[in-house]
Amino acid sequence: MKILITDGEGPITKNDNAFELSSYFIPNGEKFFTVVSSYDDVLAYIIKKPGYKAGDTLKLILPFLKAYGATDKIIEEYSRKNLLLMPKAKEALDYLKPIMPIYIVSTSYEPYVKVVCETLNFPLENVYCTKLKIDKYKLDEKEIEILKRFSIEISKMKPIKIPEKASSLNDLSKKDNETIERLNQIFWEDLPSMKAYEIIKDVNPIGGFEKANAVKEILNKTGCDFSDVIYIGDSITDVQALNLIKENGGLAISFNGNQYALKEAEIAVLALNAMPIAILSELFLKNGKQAIIELIKNKGESLNPEVKKAWSKLKNEEAKLEKIEEKNLSKLISESMRYRKKVRGEKIGELG
Repeated sequence: MKILITDGEGPITKNDNAFELSSYFIPNGEKFFTVVSSYDDVLAYIIKKPGYKAGDTLKLILPFLKAYGATDKIIEEYSRKNLLLMPKAKEALDYLKPIMPIYIVSTSYEPYVKVVCETLNFPLENVYCTKLKIDKYKLDEKEIEILKRFSIEISKMKPIKIPEKASSLNDLSKKDNETIERLNQIFWEDLPSMKAYEIIKDVNPIGGFEKANAVKEILNKTGCDFSDVIYIGDSITDVQALNLIKENGGLAISFNGNQYALKEAEIAVLALNAMPIAILSELFLKNGKQAIIELIKNKGESLNPEVKKAWSKLKNEEAKLEKIEEKNLSKLISESMRYRKKVRGEKIGELG
């Protein structure tokens, strides 16, 4: 049995729900979130802070959302009102559901994921996501004012820029290192002395190694091997899962991915809708990983009729498909980012 495991935001939806919630609740929330997200990339990718993982942005922003009035009900209502599916996402999943098991592993908050599942008629029991019950936390007025002051300060910072080949803080600018030092103080010295820090301690975003753990749990549940999995991701939160699948014989695909996803995936898909997910998953199901490698190599000219059929469908969807290699990585990053921004917008497309 072969199975599809896919990220949610990116391959299935166009939203970045946490970014949008920050924009909705927090004054200058777009700038605030962009700064915290860039800090998340530094902690996960450059510093490799012990116990920290890509996607933990989603817990760092929660005290601030709470301070500005976020509730479980409002988060779910906002998510329902602002849900943006990828074009043809429902058609792609509906096509695949009868022929192979599908799982969604998403860093997104559970209220948003619940709305996505209802809209797609997708089983919630086949989803791994970030559990959230924000109503159970209480903040006093003093802490609310402190959090609001911090949010204003953070929103005035410039997002941290990580050079493509950076491997340590020494590769970052002096100004960015000053920003990191101040954010370290806010998040790891000031907030831990506040009751609001309980939210950060309790919430466990499903990103980074937690996505890889979710993949392992799915395999234990289904009895499948890594080689039976086609995994589709698009961001820094998918790095460990993509690597896990690639290194163990499965098929790791970057779907309009950023530089982090592309560096760990084996295949790059650039597409304006979700239908390539169905096309490639069906080909993987019927003919295995090698058929997709063959598809890229021979552009559908193989004698295998299934490969020809898949190539024809991909051309109809105007999708691009390439094997990721060192020699084409920089070009793919540039081209994939263009697709990413075109589909999801400039601001969301820039996020890690």
